[in-house]
Amino acid sequence: MSPEVTAFFDDATNTISYVVRDPSGRACAVIDTVLDFDYASGRTDTASADAIIDHIRAENLEVQWLLESHVHADHLSAAPYIQQELGGKIGIGDNIRLVQDTFGKIFNEGTEFQRDGSQFDQLFQDGDSFHIGQLRGDVLHTPGHTPACLTYVIGDAAFVGDTLFMPDFGTARCDFPGGSSEMLYQSIQKILALPEETRIFVGHDYKAPGRDTYAWETTVAEQKRRNVHVGEGQSRDAFVRMRNTRDATLAMPKLIIPSLQVNMRAGRMPPADENGDVFLKVPIDKL
Repeated sequence: MSPEVTAFFDDATNTISYVVRDPSGRACAVIDTVLDFDYASGRTDTASADAIIDHIRAENLEVQWLLESHVHADHLSAAPYIQQELGGKIGIGDNIRLVQDTFGKIFNEGTEFQRDGSQFDQLFQDGDSFHIGQLRGDVLHTPGHTPACLTYVIGDAAFVGDTLFMPDFGTARCDFPGGSSEMLYQSIQKILALPEETRIFVGHDYKAPGRDTYAWETTVAEQKRRNVHVGEGQSRDAFVRMRNTRDATLAMPKLIIPSLQVNMRAGRMPPADENGDVFLKVPIDKL
C-alpha cells in the first residue's frame, strides 16, 4: 500500500515532520515532531505542533503512533503534547537505553532518571512490525548517526530520520557519542537494498548549494544514483574517510543541550523542583 504523506517543515530547525495516513481509513502516525524552543529566553511554544494537530483534526484522523526516528540533538520533540491532545503511542528504537545511559551520565541525572526506555510506550527492535490501520510498518535498525536510529518502512515509503539527506546534500554526521561512520555506511546499504521505487522521506533539509527550495522526498533509485556521499557505489573506506574528515569540522547543533535532556525523556522536561520550576543543565567541557 502507498500511504498518504503530509510534510510539515520547521524553518527554525530545518526539520520535517510527517503525518502518515492509511489511505483506506482514518488511522495515521506522526513522525519526528517539533516543540518550538527559544534558547535565549528558555521559552517553549507549540505553534509547529499545533499546525500538525489542526491538520489531523481537519482531516478527522485518528493518531495511533507518535514515532521518533532517534533522540534528536537539534530540536525538542512535541510528542507528549500531541499525545495529550490526540492520543497515540510514542515509539523509538530499543537502543534508546544506550543513549539514556550515555547522556544520563553526561548530564549527571542521578539514579532517579530511569535508563530503561520506560518513558516511551513502545521500544522497537530491528525486524519489528506495527500497523497504522491497514498499513503495515516495518522497522529497520539503522545506527551510525546515533545508536538508536530507526528507519520506518511504511508501505512504499521509508522515513529515514537523519541517516540520509537529499541526494545533493549527502548523509548524517557520526561524531556524537555512540555514533560511527562505519555503522552508518552499513545502515545506508540496508536502506538502499529496499526496492528502487521506494519513496524516501528525510528528516532535515538545508538546501544544498545551487538549490533554491527545500526538499524532503526522493527515492531509493535516486539515492543510489545521485547521493553525493554514497551514490554510484561509493566504497566503505572512502565514505568513512570522507565522513570522519567532514565531521571534524562541524560545530555542535545549537539546541543539542536542551534537546538531549528532553528527548531522552520522550519529549518531557526534567522533573520540576520543590517550587514547581523546571531547569535544564549545561555540562561544561562534556560535549
